[in-house]
Amino acid sequence: YLQLPADLTKMHLTDNPHPQVTHVPSSQSGCSIASDSGSSSLSDIYQATESEMGDVDLTGLPEAPVDSEDEEEEEDEDIDRTSDPLLGRDVVRECLEKEPADKTDDDIEQLLEFMHQLPAFANMTMSVRRELCSVMIFEVVEQAGAIILEDGQELDSWYVILNGTVEISYPDGKSESLCMGNSFGITPSLDKQYMNGVVRTKVDDCQFVCIAQQDYWRILNHVEKNTHKVEEEGEIVMVKEHRELDRSGTRKGHIVIKATPERLIMHLIEEHSIVDPTYIEDFLLTYRTFLTSPLEVGNKLLEWFTVDSLRDKVTRVVLLWVNNHFNDFEGDPAMTRFLEEFEKNLEDTKMKGHLRLLNIACAAKAKWRQITLQKPSRDSPLFFSLLGGSDKGFGIFVETVEMGSKAAEAGLKRGDQV
Repeated sequence: YLQLPADLTKMHLTDNPHPQVTHVPSSQSGCSIASDSGSSSLSDIYQATESEMGDVDLTGLPEAPVDSEDEEEEEDEDIDRTSDPLLGRDVVRECLEKEPADKTDDDIEQLLEFMHQLPAFANMTMSVRRELCSVMIFEVVEQAGAIILEDGQELDSWYVILNGTVEISYPDGKSESLCMGNSFGITPSLDKQYMNGVVRTKVDDCQFVCIAQQDYWRILNHVEKNTHKVEEEGEIVMVKEHRELDRSGTRKGHIVIKATPERLIMHLIEEHSIVDPTYIEDFLLTYRTFLTSPLEVGNKLLEWFTVDSLRDKVTRVVLLWVNNHFNDFEGDPAMTRFLEEFEKNLEDTKMKGHLRLLNIACAAKAKWRQITLQKPSRDSPLFFSLLGGSDKGFGIFVETVEMGSKAAEAGLKRGDQV
């Protein structure tokens, strides 16, 4: 990486270093690398690596009093109380017992946090869940064996079980047990519907949330109208949902909720809605769940780089990828070659500013490692070449590594700083 300066410790491109960056002593492996599960913005790439911390002189600083063991025990008890799942359920119950008109935004957020774990809500979008949480009513049946719905009874609600078990006995003699998270009752339609079978509780203290037929139909029907489906060759390849992030209506737009893997990759270089500003970061964090290889993304990015109008967008994606998930490249020879090819493309197109950002990001995220090479004699070739030094004004870097050589097998890579 030819443009790296000799002393990276003097580079401070921003006044406020990112809180995720930590200093690692030279004896440890790692070089200020952020967790792969986190996400950082493109501005983080502008922050150069800092020097390793030397010994800090703490003499002359006043001594702070040490907390007593009793105080520590009290703090531990407080933590235990706040992390108690039963306490969390009590908070949820308080929110549930309020009338729909009395529920605050905080109450609805508490309910959302709880409801998203239940199978009945699994395939619903966040906006649908939020609307349902705002109108749901809480009901409790104390005794086991109580009949909730009779066979042939007209239905007027959709039920979700929060606690306990119910049994549905069908007219043909078959029966079915439903437990926490399961649902029964009406479908999202305004047509008259009737219960097929008898629903009764199997245990004491069965708890439910009920949503009236009118509300259930309105919410699900409204969301269906609020979605936009993208079709290609007669098949739906992407589904977007219209969302408003605030009540003023100034932050609204479409957000991708479903798509084919190919369409999700293509959306990386498309214009992103104001309500979906972190699409690229979200994609780079989750693509492993639906793609077999990162090269599927890398090859498309190299292809799009040849298009002038897409070049800046592709470069932004790669810089974010290197900055947020450098392990994808460092541990995969194929992805390392992709990065080298992308670097060459930046050189050929004279995008020197972006090339410098790429070099800085790679230097900031790379890990310290030790490689041992053995030669049969002093005159034996090294199979790699170096570049740099004090006469060049920057550090010593590996310029080339011969493919298939002992040096390559040992893990030496172009761009390594010695």
